[in-house]
Amino acid sequence: MRIGLIGAGRIGAFHAGVLARHPKVDSLVIADADAARAAEVAARTGVEPAAAPDAVFAAGVDAVVICAATAAHAELIAKAARAGLPVFCEKPIALDLPGTRTALAEVESAGTLLQLGFMRRFDAGYVAAREAVRSGRLGRLHTVRAMSSDPAPPPAAYLPLSGGLYRDCLIHDFDILRWVTGREVVEVYAMGSDRGPAMFREAGDVDTAAALLTLDDGTLATATATRVNGAGYDVRMELAGEQDQIAVGLGERTPITSVEPAAVPLSGKPWPGFLERFAPAYEAELDAFVRVLRGELANPCDGREALAALLVAEACERSRRERRPVTIEETATGDSASF
Repeated sequence: MRIGLIGAGRIGAFHAGVLARHPKVDSLVIADADAARAAEVAARTGVEPAAAPDAVFAAGVDAVVICAATAAHAELIAKAARAGLPVFCEKPIALDLPGTRTALAEVESAGTLLQLGFMRRFDAGYVAAREAVRSGRLGRLHTVRAMSSDPAPPPAAYLPLSGGLYRDCLIHDFDILRWVTGREVVEVYAMGSDRGPAMFREAGDVDTAAALLTLDDGTLATATATRVNGAGYDVRMELAGEQDQIAVGLGERTPITSVEPAAVPLSGKPWPGFLERFAPAYEAELDAFVRVLRGELANPCDGREALAALLVAEACERSRRERRPVTIEETATGDSASF
């Protein structure tokens, strides 16, 4: 099997290493808008460099892995679809609904495969939480609390390209909430704060956000995120039911300190970031993609899942701006260009 990888940034370089050592991948060709960066990653991982992203499509590949800048995702997905190539793409498909729907239409028209990189679906803790909910161990689920906290802000230049905190960061929480519970979000009420570094205000973004989400069975969920969590990288989910309560991401490396007199201090250092925390999950999702290509597994996260998560993110952004509850239905049928 020969795979083409487009994008040699941090996550692209990580994926290159995973695919280069995968026993079912015979060869890998990597490209980036910065040819020198692609050449450096290729040399480091022992794979073949390509002169430019478009060259990957002429390199005789069987599938494409897209880790390029977000703005390039939709067009690269469309190119792969028109070439008849299955695709693995890091989230998101696009930062808006029209771009996402256009790319999905290309995939559907071509009859090709698109797997999205929502890596939390492959994390052992979230998998166990899903099994606990689906088995009935918790009883009737009444409350879910999700959080994503980065230890430090991204570069200022990244913010205008990111789509904002709901689309860039909390979209992972929206996806995993749907996946773990098996329910759909029907309404949101979201707020945001830009009291942190001035670059967030200058970009029209927020550094901290909170959303109350109502699921289609009446379960209430909260999702919070911040770019300025000085204690360290912290991603968790708590699920409470009438019979039991469980947590994902709570362990010796969770950057939280109890002030109770008899509390035992945590012994591990916090995770430095997402790549270290979710490294096994990233490897597992790429292995799943290879298995999908080999006909051994059904697609575990197709493009429609990305659209569903983006609809929640769009609703939250509209709710924040208009300071009111927003339904997913009105977001799905409205003009996303207006917010």
